[in-house]
Amino acid sequence: MQFGQIRQSSALNPVKILILILLYAVLWFGTLNYRHLIPSDEGRYAEISREMLVTGDWVTPRYNGYKYFEKPPLQIWATATTFNLFGVGDWQARLWTALTGFLAILFIGFTGARIYSARAGWIAALVLASSPMWVIGGHINSLDMGLSAFLVAALCSLLLAQTSPLKNNTRHWMWACWAFMGLATLSKGVIGLAIPGMVFVVYSITAWDWKIWKRLYIFSGTILFLAITAPWFVLVAQRNPEFLEFFFIHEHLQRFTQTAHSRTGPIYFFIPLLILGFLPWVAQIPGAVGKAWQERNRQFSSGWLLTCWFVVILGFFSLSQSKLPGYIIPIFPALALLVGNRLDSNLGFSNTLKFPWKLQTGFFALLGVVGFFFLDQVSKQARPDEIEAYAQYTYWIMVSLITLIIFSLSALIQSKRNGLRSITSFACGFFLCTIIAGTGHETLGRAVSGIDLVEKVKASIPEKVNFYSVRILDHTVPFYLGKTMVMVEFPDELEFGVKQEPQLWLPTLDAFIARWAEDKTAYALMVPEQFIELQKLDVPMQEVGRDSRRVIVKHPDSTVTPTQ
Repeated sequence: MQFGQIRQSSALNPVKILILILLYAVLWFGTLNYRHLIPSDEGRYAEISREMLVTGDWVTPRYNGYKYFEKPPLQIWATATTFNLFGVGDWQARLWTALTGFLAILFIGFTGARIYSARAGWIAALVLASSPMWVIGGHINSLDMGLSAFLVAALCSLLLAQTSPLKNNTRHWMWACWAFMGLATLSKGVIGLAIPGMVFVVYSITAWDWKIWKRLYIFSGTILFLAITAPWFVLVAQRNPEFLEFFFIHEHLQRFTQTAHSRTGPIYFFIPLLILGFLPWVAQIPGAVGKAWQERNRQFSSGWLLTCWFVVILGFFSLSQSKLPGYIIPIFPALALLVGNRLDSNLGFSNTLKFPWKLQTGFFALLGVVGFFFLDQVSKQARPDEIEAYAQYTYWIMVSLITLIIFSLSALIQSKRNGLRSITSFACGFFLCTIIAGTGHETLGRAVSGIDLVEKVKASIPEKVNFYSVRILDHTVPFYLGKTMVMVEFPDELEFGVKQEPQLWLPTLDAFIARWAEDKTAYALMVPEQFIELQKLDVPMQEVGRDSRRVIVKHPDSTVTPTQ
């Protein structure tokens, strides 16, 4: 066994690994600022963070000036701190997501090396680092990546705790597990505790392993968990008595059991996302799960726990009445560890791979070639005013496909001599393919972000004026303008906030028209169709700027200048 470990470790060159990690980090973080923020998550959480920094209220989150209790504030705190240190901007808004996603890849590699082998850990990190949904999730300002990273950190800590022969190590890693569950809870709610809890129960039953409950340090771990989570929950509930019912009943129980959030989908909703999100490694899943099944009756089976993690999360959200793509992101690191262990076993002492791997790499090289025949379909999805942008995006897709073809063919050739190098090349190619296609989305997302409209009008808008949002909640313009807006008639997802402070919004269009007549320094944001409707009603408005999706207007009698 020791000889096998030496052979496996000798295939890894620490210097080359370090260089690859540094290059990966440059590409991972270096692309954060290329794209502008797009609706809805990216603009929403950036704006909540900006408002937290401006108001100085780190307890009660607000969005567009209204109380916003849908999610806990850990990522908002982190992003507001980033804004304070580095200024307000796109890469700053995405830094927390990118950082947690990147560190999770490193933790997966470390965990795989400890519970399996150094080579298995390296492969597991490669698998996760090239999984399209993990790469994309790490470059979008959403809460899903932060939650997933802390959940995965809790999972890794549990694995390290239960496989350690030393009692002190077990205790310390279990405390880390409880701490990470606390941070996950502060990231997105009680799901940070519920998911590990459900997985652990299912693992105990299916593996018939009940002794493990004695090694969880439940009492001291619970104290640590509450020390991390309770302070904010107590403070926000004291300042906002309405918080507890909304957060725990509306945002958790009703989200799972009812369709009120309009995020429904069929029970198989996540299956295509699983395939696309883990695309280069999907063929390895059956064998990896089968290997874990064979090992489930050990005293503690890491592979079976990882399998339970994958199945429970996929099943839980498939049954939920609220479905969004990001919900299943936490399953990919567990699959990465399973696949890493399987490929490590397949490499064996000879460090070569058999025909199925050659078939896989050849298939993706062919897939890249076939992709060229569907490029014209991209432009067919365009609105008439965005055909040029879609045409530009096809160039990014072309480069992405060429990269996939080159690296897949390289992996196919290398598989005859060096299996580990072949896996590394294949993973690098798919990461580059994903990051190129994702970064190029700026050609499409720029129009959605509203940045061009803001750049045209921002300098002409005075600092202290009322800004109305007429029957629309735009998730990016307030952030780029640096201004909150008074909602008119249609509160969208701010319905709870406007009910708590009804004096801060206008419930009808007539109320807005009356206020507009009095507030002659005001500005307003609306869709072009709404602007036409108000013109027909002879509401006095002067257009300041527009794009294909929005119009910004001011009162024509305004005498306020930007310097005022």
